[in-house]
Amino acid sequence: MFHPLPLYIGLRYVRSRSQGFFVSFISWVSMLGICVGVAALITVISVMNGLEGEMRGRLLSLASHATLSGEPEQLEDWPELAERIRKEEGVVGVAPFIDLQGMLGRGEDMRAALIRGVDPELESQVSDVGAHMQVGRFSDLIPGEQHIILGSGLAYALDARVGDEITVLVPAMANGGEGAIAGIDLKPRIQNFIVSGVFEAGAQELDNVLGLVHLQDASGLAGTHGIPGGLRLKFDDIFAAPVRTPQINQALGGQLKVSDWSIENASYFRAVRIEKTMMSLILMLIVAVAAFNIVAALVMVVNEKRTDIAILRTVGMTPRDVIGVFMTQGVLIGWFGALLGLIVGLLLAFNVGTIVPFLEGLAGVKVFDPTVFVISDMPSEVQWPQVITITVTALVLTVLATIYPSLRGAATEPAEALRYE
Repeated sequence: MFHPLPLYIGLRYVRSRSQGFFVSFISWVSMLGICVGVAALITVISVMNGLEGEMRGRLLSLASHATLSGEPEQLEDWPELAERIRKEEGVVGVAPFIDLQGMLGRGEDMRAALIRGVDPELESQVSDVGAHMQVGRFSDLIPGEQHIILGSGLAYALDARVGDEITVLVPAMANGGEGAIAGIDLKPRIQNFIVSGVFEAGAQELDNVLGLVHLQDASGLAGTHGIPGGLRLKFDDIFAAPVRTPQINQALGGQLKVSDWSIENASYFRAVRIEKTMMSLILMLIVAVAAFNIVAALVMVVNEKRTDIAILRTVGMTPRDVIGVFMTQGVLIGWFGALLGLIVGLLLAFNVGTIVPFLEGLAGVKVFDPTVFVISDMPSEVQWPQVITITVTALVLTVLATIYPSLRGAATEPAEALRYE
């Protein structure tokens, strides 16, 4: 006879056709429920990973991986600092910048904006702004020419086109000098700029508020005499920025302020993480419900097989062996559903780019309308640790679902079960 005996009997029960229709139906529903839950969870999380990666790329297309900023006297020798940073491990680019909060005006329209001074020759090391130009060229930012490049949303709000003149208003550096009251400088600086280009990064946080000018022109507005407000860094591995930036700052003396992409966009990525967590919990409930169905199915099997259990107990089978029989049956149903869901989920996740357009063609609708969304295709990114976690969680739930029915079957008293046989 096949050994071990509990596994042999459990497999026979799974293949048995003598079970009631209702028990078999619940077993199949349980298996399909686990399959659907695992497949849906893997697919949805992979799509959310893809969307997160797409938005992260768009946010960082004009933003650096990290920044080191400080007072003008700390950055007076910024070319030397930049050269030292470039020699650090993992650093692939360094560029100076000045960020100024101000207002842009054209006619009667005024909009709050972030005016960023950059060096066009060095900026390409840390951002891809040149690749996002809709109109004009990034190299049109020439020192002293008072040119400005606007985000597409900002240009639309101001109804500004290339060649138009706009007014830039920024507060002067509050250093407690003449005209300052309680640290607030009351002398704003106003200057006219000519729109020389429009960019579109695909992120509202940039397109609606950002205006780019040459570093020297921004320095004139800020009154820093050519000294930048900080240095922007780019790493070969974006996820190394939160760790490496403080280390680089310490190597430079630890006097500069440190920031990175995970800090500057903390609220956005925190919201994405919360959304992914809640979606995972909601979809995992499908698997949990299917696991409860396994409990119901096994309880009915135990009631149906009370006579068989009693006979097996009388010929020497121990309660532990009885537990093994029903755990084998429940685990086989659950694990088959979980592994089938794993295969289906991976197939869907890896082929989202093909499946979604096909379904859009059948339904005649667009998931991401290109007239509304910047992202027109649904991205997907499979992360194997997440896939393994989802699958293992489903397997563990199915094992836990078999415990109570198995213990109930092992508690069957042979004499009581065979009394009326």
